[in-house]
Amino acid sequence: MLNTKNCRDRLMDAAKRLLAVDSPSGFTHNAVETAEHMARLAGYETRRTNKGNLIIDVPGREGGKEIGLCAHIDTLGLMVRSLTGDGMLKITKVGGPLLPTLDGEYCRIYTRGGKVYTGTILSLSPAVHVFEDAATRPREEKELAVRIDEKVKSREDVEALGIAPGDFVCFDPKTEVTDSGFLKSRFIDDKGSAACLLTLLDLAAEQGLRPRYHTQVCLTVHEEVGHGGATLPVVDELLAVDMGCVGDDLSCTEYQVSICAKDSNGPYDYGMVSRLVELARDNGVDYAVDIYPRYGSDVAVAWCAGMDARGALIGPGVHASHGMERTHFDGMKATIDLVGLYLDLA
Repeated sequence: MLNTKNCRDRLMDAAKRLLAVDSPSGFTHNAVETAEHMARLAGYETRRTNKGNLIIDVPGREGGKEIGLCAHIDTLGLMVRSLTGDGMLKITKVGGPLLPTLDGEYCRIYTRGGKVYTGTILSLSPAVHVFEDAATRPREEKELAVRIDEKVKSREDVEALGIAPGDFVCFDPKTEVTDSGFLKSRFIDDKGSAACLLTLLDLAAEQGLRPRYHTQVCLTVHEEVGHGGATLPVVDELLAVDMGCVGDDLSCTEYQVSICAKDSNGPYDYGMVSRLVELARDNGVDYAVDIYPRYGSDVAVAWCAGMDARGALIGPGVHASHGMERTHFDGMKATIDLVGLYLDLA
């Protein structure tokens, strides 16, 4: 059985390493490289798919079944939509960031020529002393723009920097780990779960443990735009490890692992969900079972793509999803413990 007693520093370090790398959907190569290095350092073989997913191969103790675990390391982001006449950047969303939380956030602009510029995402009415509607103007896509930290006064000045429509705009995750055990950052959905899986693999290798069945750990890179799980390797069971929801009408907290019985795509496999509940209950893992009406996972995408696999979804409870997110070590550790029990590590 996996020993996770003293894994806090290792887990939080893995999370901080992943969160430090900008990786909105479509711009994930650096995050994949980081995760791949971590997996190979622990002794695992890896490969990448044509679409950029990272597959980590974990040999099992016996045959008879193929297991898949998936988490995603793509995040929310922005892209340059157009350049304004006075040298600002209009934006378009990548995924579904909570736009009002971006007003005033620092960001980085990545050009296709390899240059990186800094800037600030602002309302088009950014000054109380100038605009009557500074406090009330909607914080919507068409009402926000990026102020570049360069001496630009026109569209031509911006073009001279090499910035163009289609360049990625990545906002600062502002990652912090508190003494009280909280991880607070943007993009805990789902780099927090990816850190859980990579830490589990590291601990298993260190302790000489293997899963019962051959397992493929898949870190996908298009989940936030809806097709991350479309090209996963075919398995018999697929367990998505993604964020658990915390809030109104839900029982999960940041200190638990959430087991999702149903999301917007319908119920998860009854047998798998029941087995996960039983494993958590019988082994003292703090858990909650919830329904997510506004949620979808890579499992559902794999199903829609035709994979004939049983599927389920778990993850650490995360507060304020798609905004300034927060979870706790207790919930992340509970997630690692439940995945270890599911894999029957020995």
